Amino acid sequence: MGSFFDEEIITAALKNPDTCRSAFSEVVRHYSQPLYWQIRRMVLSHDDTDDLLQNTFLKAWSNIHAFRGDAKLSTWLYRIAINESINFLNKQRKAQNVPIDGEHDFMMSQLEADGYFDGDSTQKALQEAILTLPEKQRLVFNMKYFDDMKYEEMSEYLGTSVGALKATYHHAVKKIENFLESKEID
Repeated sequence: MGSFFDEEIITAALKNPDTCRSAFSEVVRHYSQPLYWQIRRMVLSHDDTDDLLQNTFLKAWSNIHAFRGDAKLSTWLYRIAINESINFLNKQRKAQNVPIDGEHDFMMSQLEADGYFDGDSTQKALQEAILTLPEKQRLVFNMKYFDDMKYEEMSEYLGTSVGALKATYHHAVKKIENFLESKEID
């Protein structure tokens, strides 16, 4: 299938039993990095991200026969990844008995404990500010700020109107700005 990735061609190949396996290999190759970073910005830990990325592709593979192509393949994969991440975070909070008002401290400790995080104090402050956001604002901010995703695309992934996403992003940016202004950065 080469290095060119055409979602329509791949979707058709996924429906054909003779080409399904090779087409899915292309899907994994094409979407591994963007999905990794989408998950990573939600769960913070590299090891947990790797596990969730694998779970995302396993779930996609085991349900590939049910993918009808009504939505774009990327939309379907992002939804799976986001749901896997949210479910993981909820289970993690429950297992650690993290109260809702203690989520920021818990997530910050996750970030600080991650040996793969190599950001400077400015990057750490930004991550800390992002962690103060409610989950939905954090998700929307990450998709827009880090992935430069269009609101229309986010709307497909999250099932939320473009107007609501714009408002959510605006509120997230304001909260981050306020947090960073109140914090001294080394």
